[in-house]
Amino acid sequence: MLTIALHSLRTRWSTFLGTFTALSLGVALLTVMGLTLASSLDAPQRQPERFATAPVVVQGRNTLSVPTSIGADVSRETRKLAHPHAVPEAIVARLKQLGRVVPDRSFPVHAEGGPGSLVGHPWSTAAFAPYEITAGRAPRAADEVVVTGDWVRPGERVRTDHGTVRVVGTVPARGFETAVFYTDARAAELSPKSTQLVVEADARAVREAVKGTSVHVLTGAARRLADPDPDRDREALTAMNALFGTAGGVTAFVSVFVVASTFAFAVAQRRREFGLLRTAGATPGQIRRTVCAEALVVGVLASATGCVLGSYGAPLLAARVVEVGLAPDWFTVGDAKWPYHMAFWTGLLVALLGVVAASWRAGRTGAAQALREASVDSGTMTWGRLLCGAGLLLTAVVTLSLALVTDPGELLHRKTYVSRPMLLITAVALLAPVLVRPSTRLLTWLPALLPGAGGMLVRENAAAGVRRTAAVAAPVLVMVALTGSLLGATATLDAARAGETRERVTADFVVVPAGTSGPAGSGPPLSGPGFDAPTLRKFRAIPGTTVSASSSSAVFVLEDGPALIRSGARAAEAAPLAATTHLPLTAGRVSDLDDRSIIVNEEWERHTVGQTVDVWLGDGTRKSLRIAAVMTTGTGDNGVHLTPANAPGAEVDRVDVTLAAGADPAVVAGALREAGGHVFSREQWLRASHPGTDRTTRYGYLLVLGIALLYTGISLANTMVMATADRVRELAVLRLAGATRGQVLRLVGAEALTVVAVGGALGLLVTGLNLAGMQGALTLLSVPTPIRIPWPQLTAVTGACAALALPFSLVPAAWAMRRGAVEPVGAGR
Repeated sequence: MLTIALHSLRTRWSTFLGTFTALSLGVALLTVMGLTLASSLDAPQRQPERFATAPVVVQGRNTLSVPTSIGADVSRETRKLAHPHAVPEAIVARLKQLGRVVPDRSFPVHAEGGPGSLVGHPWSTAAFAPYEITAGRAPRAADEVVVTGDWVRPGERVRTDHGTVRVVGTVPARGFETAVFYTDARAAELSPKSTQLVVEADARAVREAVKGTSVHVLTGAARRLADPDPDRDREALTAMNALFGTAGGVTAFVSVFVVASTFAFAVAQRRREFGLLRTAGATPGQIRRTVCAEALVVGVLASATGCVLGSYGAPLLAARVVEVGLAPDWFTVGDAKWPYHMAFWTGLLVALLGVVAASWRAGRTGAAQALREASVDSGTMTWGRLLCGAGLLLTAVVTLSLALVTDPGELLHRKTYVSRPMLLITAVALLAPVLVRPSTRLLTWLPALLPGAGGMLVRENAAAGVRRTAAVAAPVLVMVALTGSLLGATATLDAARAGETRERVTADFVVVPAGTSGPAGSGPPLSGPGFDAPTLRKFRAIPGTTVSASSSSAVFVLEDGPALIRSGARAAEAAPLAATTHLPLTAGRVSDLDDRSIIVNEEWERHTVGQTVDVWLGDGTRKSLRIAAVMTTGTGDNGVHLTPANAPGAEVDRVDVTLAAGADPAVVAGALREAGGHVFSREQWLRASHPGTDRTTRYGYLLVLGIALLYTGISLANTMVMATADRVRELAVLRLAGATRGQVLRLVGAEALTVVAVGGALGLLVTGLNLAGMQGALTLLSVPTPIRIPWPQLTAVTGACAALALPFSLVPAAWAMRRGAVEPVGAGR
């Protein structure tokens, strides 16, 4: 059997070339993903940056640790506090007896013409990085600063949100921040709260001095925890793992899909060959073993080639993800060996799995098939295929129904709406022989009525060659369905979130601190100043307005046993909140909110008005609060609402202003700007807060869809070449019947476009089913939203498929007709 398989590969190399290419590229991609994932699992620990030379760093309490239990097992859940504590004055006084104490402060700075991520610090902390002045001198006055980098020169004046300052010195940039250093006194004015400080003393003496308190003492490598966002490397690598894991799953899925489709079509084309082998005495088992042996040889060669290609591609991908900021600067590909084994054996398994069904069908070929000349496909829908397709379709419907009944929010998660289309794509592809013929007749109904025989021939050829049409339509189905489902899900979710914001915001104006560009900046990660008390008094003194000042905070609650869950919160007084915001309540009233209560959403385990819930506030304080009202779950961004008394340490970072009847909007807007802050009208705020796709998701979709497009192109081109080559006799008959060369080529091109249209229609069907499930989930979550089908992207993808299908069908057809009309009819195969 192996000898026969090798001879088949040699004589039918063009049939297996597309399968070899698709499988080798799939293995290459799996190798790349595996090497990247393996390298991210062994990430080195980041060293201290801002405090690389500091002897000891002391931090105030900044974590919440809660004991939890599962049966007899007791553990502790730890979360970062929303509002870290300052180091207590009594402890600071004790530490000053040990040595010099330098308070650290960090706050955002916005400078005209400067970098977008400036951060301010007191000058005394610069020595601990260390920063050394290369030009100018240290700041001495409140309006003097030293900056990192070369974006401004000493002597220049810069306008910032904290006033105009004069640059008196520069220090080299160290890569991890773009800093502006003020005098210690001015920094303390701009950021009064200091949550960490440097102590120039012996670490053991410091630990002894703070023993029994809640402060943290950091030395050695642990000093990195005092840097801004110390977990950014781990978070970036976790996101990258999810991205490449998803891409690897799509790669494996599309590989199996393409290989199975290609092998099935190749077997269908070889009916007469297998019939001749049966006539010569070959048993069904020998036929099956021959087909499997061919797949084995192709799988081994393609997998080995893919591993070699992947070894070259992985470093290029690693450099790219570093370049676009998805991975830390130090990220490189390691020398792990297991990804090669995983990719090679997966590729071989994909080849064998892809040919299982085709080999079974090949073994059932009868000897009479050697004499068969009919062009109409029969027996294309076997009982096994029908049962598998119907089973997968039923599974998709049942799992969707269960999710809608039990947890509709699960359908809004990225991992769900990325994976669900694959189930429906496979189901529709298996049922394609049933769907292709009616779809073809529907799409070609009008062209078939036009004068001439061209439209009728296109319809009948595409409808008669069900296997050929299904094989060519399959890759188009994959690409259109993935594009429509992924981009459509994102667009629908964005529209739902935008609708929630529009319903919630009823204020005429929204004001944020000066220098904040919009909602994204309303809760900066740095402890920047919000609105101070004098500014809030000015806002409230503006006639004809109702002013609601609110701040960002968080609460923590134990749910589902040991889970300590953090929920975002907004803190505001009840009466102004009710006048400026429309909360999506299902029970209770906003006016019932007071210092002893909380407004939660339906996602909470306890969400009945009047119930009491134990929570930890943003500063770690434990409280029992009564539920005053309950909001809908929505898309997951509703959070909770508290009064300012239950958000200690939170600064006002947003002010909503509603106008009274007769108030002049222009006058009020001018008064708000004069009081201080960045003023948005309602429409401006809604535009600024419109949700968008984050960078990681965007690159993930590009990677996933890029893989699908690559495979679609390979499979489509290969299948078109195979299909056209198999029609040499048919094209010759058309020439003998009087058709010109141009007419035959136009017919072939029209058929190719028709088959692409069939694949696009089936892909659109899958897209509609997926997005309908998401729409149902949004409706159950009280956010009814029309589905958003990405028509421009779908048109572009379908057009790309058509642009591939045309040349790869016309060129082989023109090549087949190069010898004239009579020769192919008598030529043997």
